[in-house]
Amino acid sequence: MFDLNYWPLIGIPVVVIGFALRFNPLLVVTFAGLATGWAVNLDFISLLQTFGEKFMNSRQLASFILILPIIALLERYGLQQRARDWISQIKTATSARILALYFIVRECSAALGLLSLGGQAQTVRPLLAPMALGTATNKYGELPKPVKDMISAHAAAVDNIAVFFGEDIFIAFGAVLLMDAFLKENGITGIEPLHIGLWAIPTALCALVIHLFRLARLESKIAKAVQKYNAPEPIL
Repeated sequence: MFDLNYWPLIGIPVVVIGFALRFNPLLVVTFAGLATGWAVNLDFISLLQTFGEKFMNSRQLASFILILPIIALLERYGLQQRARDWISQIKTATSARILALYFIVRECSAALGLLSLGGQAQTVRPLLAPMALGTATNKYGELPKPVKDMISAHAAAVDNIAVFFGEDIFIAFGAVLLMDAFLKENGITGIEPLHIGLWAIPTALCALVIHLFRLARLESKIAKAVQKYNAPEPIL
């Protein structure tokens, strides 16, 4: 039978008492953390490092949670409509060209580790898809729902594929480090993360060429689909 140390739980009563007495929440949580650190014999420097690490992690989580309501508010007050109207004023713009340009920018930014520059919730739904739909509407008139769904699907695919093949070039990406650790654990030496990143470049270039070819065919697919849905019904 061993003695159970309850001192690390001292932070709980500190939080309960502090909130019950309506002290400043930040001070209450700080004192609770200090008390818990003292109870587990953490030195002052380690305690500060732990505070800083947890603060940064929580701040990143809060930033992610805040993005969705901000995007929802912007959409509520006409972000999609403004994006659609703005891109419709550019006469040379087409759905395929907009998606191709985004693919190139997204893949290059992912290769540099800038993954947060885009995304389905932040960019594709409020900006990219409305722009692609706006140019198609400007060219072909009101679009049937299957054509709208096809353009929106291509917009989502552009973001996913560009990030998937671009992020492998960034040597600090988690998957690259995982591959490096796996190879070393299994006795395969002489391969560094830089080598993995360099070998990902040809794959990313192939993905770029193949997807640009698919997007080059998108305009003709849109034209055929619109023509099909606008064709008069045959008289039986």
